[in-house]
Amino acid sequence: MADMRSDVRALLEPIRRIHEAIREAVVEACEAAAREQSDRLADVAEEAEGDTIYAVDRVSEERLVTLFEREVAPAAPLVLIAEGLPGGKIVLPRGSSEEDAVWRVIVDPIDGTRGLMYQKRPAWILTGVAPNRGPETDLQDIELAIQTELPLVKQHLCDVAWAVRGEGVTAERYNRITGERTPLRVRPSQATTIAHGYAGLARFFPGAREELAALDEEIVRGALGPVQRGKASCFEDQYTSTGGQLYELMCGHDRFMADLRPLMEPLLEARGVALGICCHPYDLCTELIARELGVIVTDPSGQPVRARLDVEPDVAWVGYANGTIRAQIEPLLQGAMQQRGLLEPAAARRG
Repeated sequence: MADMRSDVRALLEPIRRIHEAIREAVVEACEAAAREQSDRLADVAEEAEGDTIYAVDRVSEERLVTLFEREVAPAAPLVLIAEGLPGGKIVLPRGSSEEDAVWRVIVDPIDGTRGLMYQKRPAWILTGVAPNRGPETDLQDIELAIQTELPLVKQHLCDVAWAVRGEGVTAERYNRITGERTPLRVRPSQATTIAHGYAGLARFFPGAREELAALDEEIVRGALGPVQRGKASCFEDQYTSTGGQLYELMCGHDRFMADLRPLMEPLLEARGVALGICCHPYDLCTELIARELGVIVTDPSGQPVRARLDVEPDVAWVGYANGTIRAQIEPLLQGAMQQRGLLEPAAARRG
């Protein structure tokens, strides 16, 4: 175990260099588009099976393999997993076998494409590194996670955070103007209630928004009681980036977040409606950082989130800033899901 930790720790700086190169390329592309007053980065480049690939995605994807070939593959063979690669993965160095790979590395070069391409909100580069346990290697096998903020053109400060399992979290803030790097302390909220804080369910896209909103309303009413005239008991923030949502939990901005989109499929099928886009493992590959900080990340049943490191699986997840928030919200969340047939009762799950 000690040798494995030492080996994975050695990948930190090379992967940080990869993130910085991608950040520089993406920011340059965004700045060029801004100068030209062009929305070309929002052009659809490809309709992939898992998601729509926009022109801005190509900026990072084109560099991804080259950077991993140069920075990481010389040290040990790896399986690189990312959307946009043929079959969703490539073995590096080229010609190596998947069975001989030491690592499986899952990457989302731009998580939050839609917000970034319209310069509404920063996106994130996400990377998780796990020992190669074959095709069934999953999120819980990740030993090193790194996420780097892709800033807006008008934004000169951007953050990066990383964690090795069992060793806590390190974060820093980078100044694009001066090049200065400042240590950053990130800490989840210690609040004991969602009252007057940010909490909610992800419902970014058309499809099941009315059902997700009804779930959200039921949970909030159960936790905080009926709405009082002229008052706002809590707030929500639809940040269209899973890495961004996790970071908001990490740094104390959000207290509760759940993405239940995959659970909506039976309801939508009954209406003859397709599910649409969901969270994938590459979107959630940095949840190790959140866990190392004390954020509680589970699946809808309250268990650790498990999903093989691939580009295809749909993943539902729930995040609580701390155990007290979990105690307040989880029974309400699970009860609302059970009432709608989205989750089996606990006794049935144990049986």
